[in-house]
Amino acid sequence: MARYKGPKTKISRRFGEPILGNGKWMDKNSNPPGMHGDKKKRKSLGEYALQLREKQKAKYTYGILEKQFRKTFEEASRRGGVTGENLIKLCEARLDNTVYRLGIAPSRPAARQLISHKHIEVNGDVVNIPSYQMKAGDVITIKEASKNRPSITSMVGTKNPKFNWLDWNETEMKGTFITYPERESVPENIKEQLIVELYSK
Repeated sequence: MARYKGPKTKISRRFGEPILGNGKWMDKNSNPPGMHGDKKKRKSLGEYALQLREKQKAKYTYGILEKQFRKTFEEASRRGGVTGENLIKLCEARLDNTVYRLGIAPSRPAARQLISHKHIEVNGDVVNIPSYQMKAGDVITIKEASKNRPSITSMVGTKNPKFNWLDWNETEMKGTFITYPERESVPENIKEQLIVELYSK
């Protein structure tokens, strides 16, 4: 499974926000990467650069490579409604992102690992595809044989904020994807309209 394996703090410094982690090192150095940091005289970004930067931010945030991200955008454009909002909804409905949002895993990379190692079930069936698209009413559970593994149980609940499009039953260790989220409910700082403008050229 292809994924970004490079330095996370460097990417966070590039965008000026902790999009690939908790950002604890940004308190020490939040300057852009490079030997000159913020001392180098930087030109203001043009329209294309801003659009490209926003697309890259979305790709890094959700852990999606270019080919798959473009397919997701094409699917979003085919659906009715606002394309940019559809794009965010499809990214949020990915299985790896849903496992992360439910608090089963502390990060999206950790969620992808749980899924690819066949620890996660959707509607009673093991699913090992991180990009699997959730549908309203889908139920996510940890595989019965994996529920007693300390390496897995130690991660569950480490980060479990409440989202109105998800429901988590801690006693049964079961989550439900209620519906696609509305854009205003998604906390990610992504200007999706710039991505739409980029792909529409």
